[in-house]
Amino acid sequence: MASHSEIHAQDRLAWLRAAVLGANDGIVSTSSLMIGVVAAGQSSSATLVAGVAGLVAGAMSMAAGEFVSVASQRDAEDADIAKETRELAETPASELDELIAIYKHRGLDEALARAVAEKFTAHDALQAHLRDELGITDLTRAKPFQAAWVSAVSFVLGAALPILVSLITPANLAVWAIGASAALALGGSGYVGAKLGGANPQLGAVRVGLGGIAAMSLTFGIGHLLGVTVG
Repeated sequence: MASHSEIHAQDRLAWLRAAVLGANDGIVSTSSLMIGVVAAGQSSSATLVAGVAGLVAGAMSMAAGEFVSVASQRDAEDADIAKETRELAETPASELDELIAIYKHRGLDEALARAVAEKFTAHDALQAHLRDELGITDLTRAKPFQAAWVSAVSFVLGAALPILVSLITPANLAVWAIGASAALALGGSGYVGAKLGGANPQLGAVRVGLGGIAAMSLTFGIGHLLGVTVG
């Protein structure tokens, strides 16, 4: 018999969220920062320094933030696993009743629910409870280090775009070139992220693109205002 395997969006969620968030943040924050510096009347070299500084600081911030957030989730999962392990050792009959109730709630009759619960309990009681009671599986387990490095790398890739654009664009066109390239990249990122996640790609592209344009417009206005005020 031929083997059967399927790849679902759920299989990718552990790293997809961190990658999309990191890339989008890298594009938006670095582009906005550089556009604000240009709007304030600073030189091309100052804009480049700001972009590189934003890239380094943003990547470290994303990595640290994702690690702390996902590590906290992992700690909560570990606490739930320890609690379930203890309950299985102390009150196995009650834990079996919990499984039976879960399977009955999902549509099985009493006899079949009991048979399934007893079978799963005999095979691996802890895994049965983690999966069916708590929703914890190997695929969904929080992975702090994975989230940290994926976020940092994707942020760097996203932030590199406005920096490269600024290097090859005349100073008088920098704002428009950075803004246009960032908007296109954000739309593409939103499209790909939604596609991989099984959502509407067009909606994802529009949502992410408009959000980035709003952020860059606001930063441009603030930079221009500060430049005029200082001048």
